Amino acid sequence: MAEGQFRDGIVAGRLPSADYEQNFADLHPPLDRHEALVEADRCYFCYDAPCMQACPTQIDIPLFIRQIATGNPLGSAKTIFDQNILGGMCARVCPTETLCEEACVREAAEGKPVQIGRLQRYATDVAMEQGRQFYQRAAPTGKKIAIVGAGPAGLACAHGLAVHGHDVTIYEARPKPGGLNEYGIAAYKTPGGFAQAEVDYVTAIGGIDIEYGKALGRDIHLAELIANFDAVFLGMGLAGVNALRAEGEDAEGVENAVEFIATLRQASDLSSLPVGRRVVVIGGGMTAVDAAVQSKLLGAEEVTICYRRGPEHMNASEYEQDLAAANGVAIRHWLQPKRVVSEGGKVVAIELEYTALDGDRLKGTGEILRLPADQVFKAIGQSFEPSVLNGSGPSIALENGRIRIDAEGRTSLDKVWAGGDCVVDAREDLTVSAVAAGRDAAQSIHRSLTSNGRA
Repeated sequence: MAEGQFRDGIVAGRLPSADYEQNFADLHPPLDRHEALVEADRCYFCYDAPCMQACPTQIDIPLFIRQIATGNPLGSAKTIFDQNILGGMCARVCPTETLCEEACVREAAEGKPVQIGRLQRYATDVAMEQGRQFYQRAAPTGKKIAIVGAGPAGLACAHGLAVHGHDVTIYEARPKPGGLNEYGIAAYKTPGGFAQAEVDYVTAIGGIDIEYGKALGRDIHLAELIANFDAVFLGMGLAGVNALRAEGEDAEGVENAVEFIATLRQASDLSSLPVGRRVVVIGGGMTAVDAAVQSKLLGAEEVTICYRRGPEHMNASEYEQDLAAANGVAIRHWLQPKRVVSEGGKVVAIELEYTALDGDRLKGTGEILRLPADQVFKAIGQSFEPSVLNGSGPSIALENGRIRIDAEGRTSLDKVWAGGDCVVDAREDLTVSAVAAGRDAAQSIHRSLTSNGRA
Protein backbone atom coordinates (compact mmCIF):
# COMPACT_ATOMS: atom_id res chain seq x y z
CA MET A 1 0.00 0.00 0.00
CA ALA A 2 1.43 3.36 -1.00
CA GLU A 3 2.60 5.76 1.66
CA GLY A 4 0.56 8.49 0.02
CA GLN A 5 -2.65 6.63 0.85
CA PHE A 6 -2.31 7.60 4.50
CA ARG A 7 -2.10 11.35 3.89
CA ASP A 8 -5.06 13.32 5.16
CA GLY A 9 -6.95 15.60 2.81
CA ILE A 10 -7.92 15.22 -0.82
CA VAL A 11 -4.75 14.34 -2.70
CA ALA A 12 -3.65 12.55 -5.87
CA GLY A 13 -1.29 9.63 -6.27
CA ARG A 14 -2.37 7.54 -3.31
CA LEU A 15 -1.34 4.31 -5.06
CA PRO A 16 1.64 3.11 -7.09
CA SER A 17 1.07 3.99 -10.76
CA ALA A 18 0.79 0.34 -11.83
CA ASP A 19 -2.15 -0.26 -9.48
CA TYR A 20 -4.53 2.08 -11.30
CA GLU A 21 -4.62 0.10 -14.53
CA GLN A 22 -5.27 -3.11 -12.61
CA ASN A 23 -7.94 -1.53 -10.38
CA PHE A 24 -9.88 -0.11 -13.31
CA ALA A 25 -9.60 -3.11 -15.62
CA ASP A 26 -12.74 -4.51 -17.25
CA LEU A 27 -15.15 -5.63 -14.52
CA HIS A 28 -16.48 -8.53 -16.63
CA PRO A 29 -13.91 -9.69 -19.21
CA PRO A 30 -15.56 -10.72 -22.49
CA LEU A 31 -16.37 -14.32 -23.26
CA ASP A 32 -14.31 -16.01 -25.94
CA ARG A 33 -16.02 -18.10 -28.63
CA HIS A 34 -15.78 -21.37 -26.70
CA GLU A 35 -17.05 -19.81 -23.47
CA ALA A 36 -19.95 -18.21 -25.34
CA LEU A 37 -20.96 -21.53 -26.91
CA VAL A 38 -20.85 -23.32 -23.56
CA GLU A 39 -22.89 -20.60 -21.84
CA ALA A 40 -25.42 -20.42 -24.68
CA ASP A 41 -25.95 -24.17 -24.36
CA ARG A 42 -27.30 -23.60 -20.83
CA CYS A 43 -30.35 -21.72 -22.15
CA TYR A 44 -33.65 -23.64 -22.07
CA PHE A 45 -35.06 -21.46 -24.91
CA CYS A 46 -38.28 -21.10 -22.94
CA TYR A 47 -41.37 -20.66 -25.11
CA ASP A 48 -42.78 -17.98 -22.79
CA ALA A 49 -39.35 -16.31 -22.39
CA PRO A 50 -39.67 -14.64 -18.97
CA CYS A 51 -36.26 -13.07 -19.59
CA MET A 52 -37.60 -11.29 -22.67
CA GLN A 53 -40.57 -9.96 -20.73
CA ALA A 54 -38.18 -8.49 -18.15
CA CYS A 55 -36.14 -6.62 -20.78
CA PRO A 56 -37.25 -2.97 -21.20
CA THR A 57 -36.36 -3.15 -24.91
CA GLN A 58 -38.02 -6.57 -25.41
CA ILE A 59 -35.00 -8.20 -27.09
CA ASP A 60 -35.78 -11.75 -28.24
CA ILE A 61 -33.28 -13.28 -25.82
CA PRO A 62 -33.92 -16.98 -26.53
CA LEU A 63 -33.48 -16.32 -30.24
CA PHE A 64 -30.21 -14.40 -29.97
CA ILE A 65 -28.79 -17.03 -27.62
CA ARG A 66 -29.82 -19.84 -29.98
CA GLN A 67 -28.09 -17.99 -32.81
CA ILE A 68 -24.89 -17.87 -30.75
CA ALA A 69 -25.24 -21.57 -29.96
CA THR A 70 -25.50 -22.38 -33.67
CA GLY A 71 -22.38 -20.38 -34.52
CA ASN A 72 -24.14 -17.29 -35.89
CA PRO A 73 -23.00 -14.33 -33.73
CA LEU A 74 -23.74 -11.80 -36.49
CA GLY A 75 -27.33 -13.01 -36.72
CA SER A 76 -27.48 -12.80 -32.95
CA ALA A 77 -26.22 -9.21 -33.05
CA LYS A 78 -28.92 -8.24 -35.54
CA THR A 79 -31.60 -9.74 -33.32
CA ILE A 80 -30.28 -7.58 -30.47
CA PHE A 81 -29.87 -4.39 -32.53
CA ASP A 82 -33.37 -4.77 -34.00
CA GLN A 83 -34.69 -3.88 -30.55
CA ASN A 84 -31.77 -2.07 -28.95
CA ILE A 85 -29.23 -0.29 -31.17
CA LEU A 86 -27.14 0.42 -28.05
CA GLY A 87 -27.13 -3.26 -27.12
CA GLY A 88 -23.36 -3.29 -26.69
CA MET A 89 -23.39 -0.74 -23.89
CA CYS A 90 -26.48 -2.23 -22.28
CA ALA A 91 -24.70 -5.60 -22.20
CA ARG A 92 -22.02 -3.96 -20.06
CA VAL A 93 -24.00 -1.69 -17.74
CA CYS A 94 -27.54 -3.06 -17.45
CA PRO A 95 -28.45 -4.40 -14.01
CA THR A 96 -29.20 -7.76 -15.62
CA GLU A 97 -29.30 -9.32 -12.15
CA THR A 98 -32.59 -7.51 -11.52
CA LEU A 99 -33.94 -7.71 -15.08
CA CYS A 100 -33.49 -10.57 -17.58
CA GLU A 101 -31.20 -12.76 -15.48
CA GLU A 102 -33.41 -12.49 -12.40
CA ALA A 103 -36.30 -13.79 -14.54
CA CYS A 104 -34.20 -16.63 -16.02
CA VAL A 105 -35.61 -20.09 -15.29
CA ARG A 106 -32.07 -21.30 -14.49
CA GLU A 107 -31.95 -18.68 -11.74
CA ALA A 108 -35.19 -20.01 -10.23
CA ALA A 109 -34.11 -23.65 -10.55
CA GLU A 110 -30.41 -23.46 -9.72
CA GLY A 111 -29.65 -19.99 -8.45
CA LYS A 112 -27.30 -19.53 -11.42
CA PRO A 113 -28.91 -17.80 -14.41
CA VAL A 114 -27.67 -17.90 -17.96
CA GLN A 115 -25.18 -15.03 -18.33
CA ILE A 116 -27.41 -13.14 -20.74
CA GLY A 117 -25.52 -9.86 -20.45
CA ARG A 118 -22.15 -11.38 -21.28
CA LEU A 119 -23.64 -13.33 -24.20
CA GLN A 120 -25.18 -10.12 -25.51
CA ARG A 121 -21.79 -8.44 -25.26
CA TYR A 122 -20.15 -11.30 -27.13
CA ALA A 123 -22.52 -11.02 -30.09
CA THR A 124 -22.55 -7.23 -30.34
CA ASP A 125 -18.76 -7.03 -29.98
CA VAL A 126 -18.33 -9.40 -32.93
CA ALA A 127 -20.54 -7.21 -35.12
CA MET A 128 -18.94 -3.94 -34.05
CA GLU A 129 -15.38 -5.23 -34.38
CA GLN A 130 -16.18 -6.31 -37.94
CA GLY A 131 -17.90 -2.99 -38.65
CA ARG A 132 -20.99 -4.92 -39.72
CA GLN A 133 -24.01 -2.67 -40.29
CA PHE A 134 -27.43 -4.29 -40.54
CA TYR A 135 -29.50 -1.29 -41.63
CA GLN A 136 -29.53 0.88 -44.71
CA ARG A 137 -30.80 4.42 -44.73
CA ALA A 138 -34.02 4.85 -46.68
CA ALA A 139 -34.37 7.43 -49.42
CA PRO A 140 -34.32 10.98 -47.98
CA THR A 141 -37.76 12.18 -46.98
CA GLY A 142 -36.88 15.86 -46.70
CA LYS A 143 -38.11 15.90 -43.10
CA LYS A 144 -35.86 17.40 -40.41
CA ILE A 145 -35.92 16.45 -36.74
CA ALA A 146 -34.08 18.17 -33.89
CA ILE A 147 -32.94 16.09 -30.94
CA VAL A 148 -31.75 17.65 -27.69
CA GLY A 149 -29.15 15.45 -25.99
CA ALA A 150 -26.76 12.87 -27.46
CA GLY A 151 -27.35 10.39 -24.66
CA PRO A 152 -28.90 6.91 -24.95
CA ALA A 153 -32.43 8.21 -25.60
CA GLY A 154 -31.31 10.77 -28.17
CA LEU A 155 -29.00 8.38 -30.01
CA ALA A 156 -31.63 5.63 -30.19
CA CYS A 157 -34.19 8.11 -31.47
CA ALA A 158 -31.75 9.52 -34.02
CA HIS A 159 -30.88 6.08 -35.40
CA GLY A 160 -34.52 5.07 -35.69
CA LEU A 161 -35.36 8.25 -37.61
CA ALA A 162 -32.28 8.04 -39.84
CA VAL A 163 -33.22 4.50 -40.89
CA HIS A 164 -36.47 5.93 -42.27
CA GLY A 165 -34.60 8.56 -44.29
CA HIS A 166 -35.22 11.58 -42.09
CA ASP A 167 -32.44 14.11 -41.42
CA VAL A 168 -31.50 14.46 -37.76
CA THR A 169 -29.60 17.20 -35.94
CA ILE A 170 -28.60 16.44 -32.36
CA TYR A 171 -27.77 19.33 -30.05
CA GLU A 172 -25.40 18.26 -27.26
CA ALA A 173 -24.34 20.54 -24.41
CA ARG A 174 -21.11 18.68 -23.65
CA PRO A 175 -18.03 18.39 -25.85
CA LYS A 176 -18.55 14.64 -26.42
CA PRO A 177 -21.61 12.50 -27.19
CA GLY A 178 -22.87 9.57 -25.16
CA GLY A 179 -24.56 11.25 -22.22
CA LEU A 180 -24.79 8.89 -19.27
CA ASN A 181 -22.81 6.25 -21.15
CA GLU A 182 -19.84 8.59 -21.56
CA TYR A 183 -19.98 10.65 -18.38
CA GLY A 184 -22.04 8.82 -15.78
CA ILE A 185 -20.94 5.18 -15.55
CA ALA A 186 -18.06 3.70 -13.57
CA ALA A 187 -14.85 3.50 -15.62
CA TYR A 188 -14.33 -0.19 -14.86
CA LYS A 189 -17.66 -1.03 -16.53
CA THR A 190 -16.81 0.48 -19.93
CA PRO A 191 -13.04 0.74 -20.42
CA GLY A 192 -11.28 1.25 -23.71
CA GLY A 193 -13.36 4.13 -25.06
CA PHE A 194 -16.32 1.88 -25.84
CA ALA A 195 -18.92 4.63 -25.42
CA GLN A 196 -17.43 6.66 -28.28
CA ALA A 197 -16.96 3.57 -30.44
CA GLU A 198 -20.65 2.82 -30.03
CA VAL A 199 -21.64 6.37 -30.98
CA ASP A 200 -19.56 6.01 -34.15
CA TYR A 201 -21.26 2.69 -34.90
CA VAL A 202 -24.76 4.12 -34.38
CA THR A 203 -24.18 7.28 -36.45
CA ALA A 204 -22.44 5.42 -39.29
CA ILE A 205 -25.84 4.92 -40.92
CA GLY A 206 -25.70 8.57 -42.01
CA GLY A 207 -28.15 11.42 -41.82
CA ILE A 208 -27.21 12.25 -38.22
CA ASP A 209 -25.38 15.49 -37.46
CA ILE A 210 -24.24 16.33 -33.91
CA GLU A 211 -23.56 19.91 -32.80
CA TYR A 212 -21.59 20.17 -29.56
CA GLY A 213 -21.63 22.89 -26.91
CA LYS A 214 -25.30 23.63 -27.62
CA ALA A 215 -27.42 23.65 -24.46
CA LEU A 216 -31.18 24.10 -24.48
CA GLY A 217 -32.17 27.38 -22.86
CA ARG A 218 -28.71 28.87 -23.41
CA ASP A 219 -27.63 28.36 -27.01
CA ILE A 220 -30.86 27.04 -28.51
CA HIS A 221 -34.49 27.48 -27.50
CA LEU A 222 -37.46 25.18 -27.76
CA ALA A 223 -39.64 27.68 -29.63
CA GLU A 224 -36.85 28.10 -32.18
CA LEU A 225 -36.56 24.34 -32.72
CA ILE A 226 -40.31 23.94 -33.10
CA ALA A 227 -40.32 26.68 -35.76
CA ASN A 228 -37.36 25.34 -37.74
CA PHE A 229 -37.87 21.55 -37.60
CA ASP A 230 -40.66 19.14 -38.46
CA ALA A 231 -40.39 17.49 -35.04
CA VAL A 232 -38.38 17.79 -31.82
CA PHE A 233 -37.26 15.11 -29.37
CA LEU A 234 -36.12 16.14 -25.88
CA GLY A 235 -33.68 13.69 -24.32
CA MET A 236 -31.43 15.95 -22.25
CA GLY A 237 -31.55 13.96 -19.02
CA LEU A 238 -31.11 15.53 -15.60
CA ALA A 239 -28.79 18.46 -14.95
CA GLY A 240 -29.53 19.33 -11.33
CA VAL A 241 -28.12 17.57 -8.25
CA ASN A 242 -30.21 17.32 -5.10
CA ALA A 243 -28.85 19.03 -2.01
CA LEU A 244 -28.02 17.23 1.24
CA ARG A 245 -30.09 19.77 3.18
CA ALA A 246 -27.50 19.51 5.91
CA GLU A 247 -25.84 22.32 7.79
CA GLY A 248 -22.40 23.20 6.40
CA GLU A 249 -22.72 21.35 3.09
CA ASP A 250 -20.98 24.22 1.29
CA ALA A 251 -17.67 23.27 2.91
CA GLU A 252 -14.69 22.42 0.73
CA GLY A 253 -14.64 18.67 0.14
CA VAL A 254 -18.40 18.24 -0.33
CA GLU A 255 -18.80 17.30 -3.98
CA ASN A 256 -21.38 15.96 -6.42
CA ALA A 257 -20.89 12.27 -7.15
CA VAL A 258 -21.99 12.66 -10.76
CA GLU A 259 -19.32 15.29 -11.39
CA PHE A 260 -16.68 13.11 -9.73
CA ILE A 261 -17.61 10.17 -11.95
CA ALA A 262 -17.61 12.37 -15.07
CA THR A 263 -14.18 13.76 -14.23
CA LEU A 264 -12.82 10.28 -13.64
CA ARG A 265 -14.26 9.00 -16.92
CA GLN A 266 -12.52 11.76 -18.87
CA ALA A 267 -9.16 11.50 -17.06
CA SER A 268 -6.18 10.32 -19.11
CA ASP A 269 -4.09 9.71 -15.99
CA LEU A 270 -5.98 8.22 -13.03
CA SER A 271 -3.01 8.74 -10.72
CA SER A 272 -3.51 12.49 -11.11
CA LEU A 273 -7.03 12.40 -9.65
CA PRO A 274 -7.27 13.56 -6.03
CA VAL A 275 -9.32 11.55 -3.55
CA GLY A 276 -9.81 11.74 0.20
CA ARG A 277 -8.35 9.40 2.77
CA ARG A 278 -11.73 8.98 4.46
CA VAL A 279 -14.64 9.26 2.04
CA VAL A 280 -18.35 9.27 2.86
CA VAL A 281 -20.96 8.85 0.11
CA ILE A 282 -24.56 9.84 0.83
CA GLY A 283 -27.09 7.89 -1.24
CA GLY A 284 -28.37 4.44 -2.09
CA GLY A 285 -28.36 4.14 -5.88
CA MET A 286 -25.91 2.96 -8.51
CA THR A 287 -24.32 6.41 -8.64
CA ALA A 288 -23.50 6.12 -4.93
CA VAL A 289 -21.94 2.69 -5.45
CA ASP A 290 -19.98 3.83 -8.51
CA ALA A 291 -18.58 6.83 -6.63
CA ALA A 292 -17.75 4.77 -3.54
CA VAL A 293 -16.06 1.87 -5.35
CA GLN A 294 -14.03 4.18 -7.59
CA SER A 295 -12.92 6.21 -4.56
CA LYS A 296 -11.62 2.99 -3.07
CA LEU A 297 -9.92 2.01 -6.33
CA LEU A 298 -8.22 5.42 -6.43
CA GLY A 299 -6.68 4.69 -3.04
CA ALA A 300 -9.06 6.01 -0.39
CA GLU A 301 -8.38 4.22 2.89
CA GLU A 302 -11.91 4.25 4.28
CA VAL A 303 -15.06 4.59 2.17
CA THR A 304 -18.54 4.50 3.68
CA ILE A 305 -21.93 4.67 1.97
CA CYS A 306 -24.65 6.08 4.23
CA TYR A 307 -28.27 5.52 3.26
CA ARG A 308 -31.36 6.76 5.05
CA ARG A 309 -33.35 3.53 4.75
CA GLY A 310 -32.64 -0.21 4.84
CA PRO A 311 -30.77 -2.37 2.28
CA GLU A 312 -34.03 -3.60 0.78
CA HIS A 313 -34.95 -0.01 -0.12
CA MET A 314 -31.73 0.82 -1.95
CA ASN A 315 -31.99 1.51 -5.68
CA ALA A 316 -28.61 -0.14 -6.12
CA SER A 317 -29.14 -3.83 -6.78
CA GLU A 318 -27.98 -6.53 -4.39
CA TYR A 319 -25.21 -7.28 -6.87
CA GLU A 320 -24.02 -3.66 -6.79
CA GLN A 321 -24.11 -3.66 -2.99
CA ASP A 322 -22.05 -6.86 -2.93
CA LEU A 323 -19.61 -5.32 -5.42
CA ALA A 324 -19.13 -2.38 -3.07
CA ALA A 325 -18.55 -4.67 -0.10
CA ALA A 326 -16.09 -6.80 -2.09
CA ASN A 327 -14.06 -3.66 -2.77
CA GLY A 328 -13.88 -2.73 0.89
CA VAL A 329 -16.72 -0.20 0.98
CA ALA A 330 -18.77 -0.15 4.17
CA ILE A 331 -22.52 0.37 3.74
CA ARG A 332 -24.39 1.80 6.72
CA HIS A 333 -28.16 2.08 6.71
CA TRP A 334 -30.80 4.14 8.53
CA LEU A 335 -28.69 7.29 8.56
CA GLN A 336 -29.44 10.76 7.19
CA PRO A 337 -27.01 13.71 7.03
CA LYS A 338 -27.50 16.50 9.55
CA ARG A 339 -24.28 18.54 9.66
CA VAL A 340 -21.00 18.74 7.78
CA VAL A 341 -18.22 19.54 10.23
CA SER A 342 -15.42 21.69 8.85
CA GLU A 343 -12.21 23.29 10.05
CA GLY A 344 -10.69 26.14 8.10
CA GLY A 345 -13.51 25.71 5.56
CA LYS A 346 -12.56 22.07 4.83
CA VAL A 347 -14.54 18.96 5.72
CA VAL A 348 -13.23 16.98 8.68
CA ALA A 349 -16.34 14.96 9.59
CA ILE A 350 -20.02 14.50 8.93
CA GLU A 351 -22.75 14.07 11.53
CA LEU A 352 -25.66 11.81 10.66
CA GLU A 353 -28.90 11.09 12.45
CA TYR A 354 -30.24 7.58 12.82
CA THR A 355 -33.64 7.09 11.20
CA ALA A 356 -36.59 4.76 11.66
CA LEU A 357 -39.91 4.10 9.99
CA ASP A 358 -43.04 5.35 11.68
CA GLY A 359 -45.60 3.51 9.59
CA ASP A 360 -44.71 4.55 6.05
CA ARG A 361 -43.02 7.74 7.18
CA LEU A 362 -39.30 8.07 7.79
CA LYS A 363 -38.30 10.06 10.84
CA GLY A 364 -35.14 10.90 12.73
CA THR A 365 -34.53 9.30 16.11
CA GLY A 366 -32.40 12.10 17.51
CA GLU A 367 -29.37 9.84 17.93
CA ILE A 368 -26.30 11.22 16.16
CA LEU A 369 -23.33 9.41 14.59
CA ARG A 370 -20.15 11.30 13.72
CA LEU A 371 -17.92 9.91 10.96
CA PRO A 372 -14.46 11.38 10.22
CA ALA A 373 -14.27 12.44 6.57
CA ASP A 374 -12.18 14.68 4.36
CA GLN A 375 -14.40 14.13 1.31
CA VAL A 376 -18.20 13.78 1.09
CA PHE A 377 -20.04 12.86 -2.11
CA LYS A 378 -23.69 13.73 -2.71
CA ALA A 379 -25.41 10.90 -4.59
CA ILE A 380 -29.01 11.45 -3.53
CA GLY A 381 -30.49 11.83 -6.96
CA GLN A 382 -30.60 14.37 -9.75
CA SER A 383 -33.35 16.77 -10.70
CA PHE A 384 -34.72 18.15 -13.92
CA GLU A 385 -34.30 21.88 -14.52
CA PRO A 386 -37.47 23.02 -16.32
CA SER A 387 -36.04 26.52 -16.81
CA VAL A 388 -34.23 25.23 -19.93
CA LEU A 389 -37.63 24.91 -21.61
CA ASN A 390 -38.21 28.66 -21.56
CA GLY A 391 -38.83 30.55 -24.76
CA SER A 392 -41.37 32.63 -26.54
CA GLY A 393 -43.68 29.73 -27.29
CA PRO A 394 -46.32 28.09 -25.08
CA SER A 395 -45.14 26.26 -21.97
CA ILE A 396 -44.72 22.50 -21.96
CA ALA A 397 -46.76 20.57 -19.39
CA LEU A 398 -44.84 19.21 -16.39
CA GLU A 399 -45.74 16.70 -13.72
CA ASN A 400 -43.79 16.12 -10.51
CA GLY A 401 -41.10 18.44 -11.83
CA ARG A 402 -40.55 16.59 -15.11
CA ILE A 403 -41.99 16.57 -18.62
CA ARG A 404 -45.35 14.86 -18.96
CA ILE A 405 -45.71 12.51 -21.93
CA ASP A 406 -48.23 10.03 -23.29
CA ALA A 407 -47.64 6.38 -24.13
CA GLU A 408 -45.82 7.30 -27.36
CA GLY A 409 -43.61 9.95 -25.81
CA ARG A 410 -45.65 12.92 -27.01
CA THR A 411 -45.58 16.03 -24.84
CA SER A 412 -48.34 18.62 -24.47
CA LEU A 413 -46.77 20.64 -27.33
CA ASP A 414 -47.46 19.78 -30.93
CA LYS A 415 -44.38 18.40 -32.75
CA VAL A 416 -42.51 17.75 -29.48
CA TRP A 417 -41.66 14.34 -28.00
CA ALA A 418 -39.51 13.52 -24.97
CA GLY A 419 -37.91 10.50 -23.32
CA GLY A 420 -35.29 9.37 -20.84
CA ASP A 421 -34.66 10.78 -17.39
CA CYS A 422 -36.28 14.15 -18.15
CA VAL A 423 -39.80 12.67 -18.26
CA VAL A 424 -42.21 11.57 -15.56
CA ASP A 425 -41.79 8.02 -14.24
CA ALA A 426 -38.40 7.55 -15.92
CA ARG A 427 -36.25 4.77 -14.48
CA GLU A 428 -33.19 6.80 -13.62
CA ASP A 429 -29.70 5.56 -14.44
CA LEU A 430 -30.97 2.77 -16.70
CA THR A 431 -29.48 3.08 -20.17
CA VAL A 432 -31.80 0.37 -21.47
CA SER A 433 -34.95 2.26 -20.44
CA ALA A 434 -33.71 5.43 -22.12
CA VAL A 435 -32.97 3.48 -25.30
CA ALA A 436 -36.50 2.05 -25.31
CA ALA A 437 -37.96 5.54 -24.90
CA GLY A 438 -35.91 6.97 -27.76
CA ARG A 439 -36.62 4.02 -30.04
CA ASP A 440 -40.38 4.17 -29.50
CA ALA A 441 -40.51 7.96 -29.88
CA ALA A 442 -38.70 7.65 -33.23
CA GLN A 443 -41.40 5.34 -34.55
CA SER A 444 -44.13 7.68 -33.29
CA ILE A 445 -42.44 10.66 -34.93
CA HIS A 446 -42.06 8.75 -38.19
CA ARG A 447 -45.75 7.85 -38.21
CA SER A 448 -46.71 11.46 -37.57
CA LEU A 449 -44.53 12.76 -40.44
CA THR A 450 -45.77 10.22 -42.97
CA SER A 451 -49.02 8.57 -43.88
CA ASN A 452 -49.16 6.11 -41.01
CA GLY A 453 -45.50 5.20 -41.48
CA ARG A 454 -45.59 5.16 -45.29
CA ALA A 455 -43.75 7.79 -47.32
